[in-house]
Formats: sequence, structure tokens, C-alpha cells
Amino acid sequence: MPPMSAADLASFLAASRRVAIFTGAGISTESGIPDFRSPGGVWSTMQPITFQEFTSSREKRRQAWDRVFNRTAGWTGASPNAGHHAVARLLNDGRASALITQNVDNLHQDAGAPAERVIELHGNACYAKCLDCTRRYELEALRPRWEADEDIECDACGGLIKTATISFGQPMPEAEMARAIYEAQACDLFLALGSSLVVYPAAGLPLIAKRAGARLAIVNREPTEQDEAADLVLHAELGVVLSEAVDMVVGG
Repeated sequence: MPPMSAADLASFLAASRRVAIFTGAGISTESGIPDFRSPGGVWSTMQPITFQEFTSSREKRRQAWDRVFNRTAGWTGASPNAGHHAVARLLNDGRASALITQNVDNLHQDAGAPAERVIELHGNACYAKCLDCTRRYELEALRPRWEADEDIECDACGGLIKTATISFGQPMPEAEMARAIYEAQACDLFLALGSSLVVYPAAGLPLIAKRAGARLAIVNREPTEQDEAADLVLHAELGVVLSEAVDMVVGG
């Protein structure tokens, strides 16, 4: 495949009527959100707490909440970058039907992406939910309980409250996965941004789109295992190249 450019990506976008956007950690690293699985990433320096550990051990729950309120993992508190804003423009322009993301940082919504069109496969670190009745809790409302060293439980049903992220060992959200598969099958262009495409089942979505007849475009700093299946591959910083492409198609 010859070298590709932002102009090539723009031509793919211009020729498409229904784009499904898929984002991974690479779109948020430019905002200072750390990658998790790469060498030097979060999980190489901080042991993840599994879902089973969280539900069975008060000590592990305390450790998890310490990470939340001390912002040890670095999941929250950043600002959207040019890549997030470019994605939001594609959604608000109507060219993209949905955004499927592996990220938990809420930066797409902060950039203006309509929340109802964001499919969060790994949840969201910016709020919490009861594991039993799914009641939502804002994190700051829970801070006094953490400061008092209480086990944080639901006011409605007494169930355990946990950040709304999907932990290791926790089942993937069925409704979100079903929506993501539908969007992959319905699109005419699947645009994968900043994902290494190695974490399944999410990494299978580009190939589902290809099998359904869509074109596949991948923009990532490093090569992926699916580059050979793609119709367009760009190894570049996301913010710059995606903004350039979207400027050519959507305008200011």
C-alpha cells in the first residue's frame, strides 16, 4: 500500500454516507491520559484490581476508591484534544452515525459528541453505579464516605457501588456490544482511531465491518495486526491528521 495522507482520509470520508468511528487509548494520550497496556503504561506500574477482587475484598475496594479519589490511574481530569473535537464534528455533521470507544475518560462527550451516540464498551470512569440496581452516583457525592473510610454502598438497595468502568473479569456490557456490532455491520466506512486492535471482543469490530462490505481506515501511531486488511492506513499523530481530514470534508 502506498503512503497515505490526510487528503486520502478526507476522500474516504467524503465518499461515505454512514461512518462508524472506533477509538482506543491512542486518541487520548495526546490529552495526557496514559495508555494502559503498552510498556511503561498504567498496568506495567500499577496492578489492576479485578472485578472478583473488588466484590470479595473490602481491602481491594478501599484500594480501588483510593485510586479514584487520588486520581492515581490518571483516567480523569484531562481536556479534549484536537482528535476528540474532530470526531465530535463528524458526529454532529451527521456523517458519522455512532462512536464506539474503548476509553473511559469521557473526553468525547466533553468535546461535544452527543452522549446518546457514544457507545462505551469499557464504561466510564467519571461516575459510579450500583452493581445491583445500577443507580448512578456522581463521584464527588461519594467522597465523604471514602474520607470516612466507609464501605461505599447503594442508598437504594445496599449493593456495592463501583466506578462505571468495566474491570478485568467483569462481563462486557451486552447492550453496548450489540449496538457496536450493529453499527459495524451498517456502516460503509469503519474508522479505527488510536487503537492497537488487540483487545477482543472490541478488536473484532473492524473485521465485522469489512465482512459486511464496509471500507476500513486505520489511523494509529504504530502498526496494527489489521493493517493488511485495511483500505487506508495512516501511522501518524491523530489530532493533526484527523483535524486536517475533517476540515476538508466538514469545514470550520
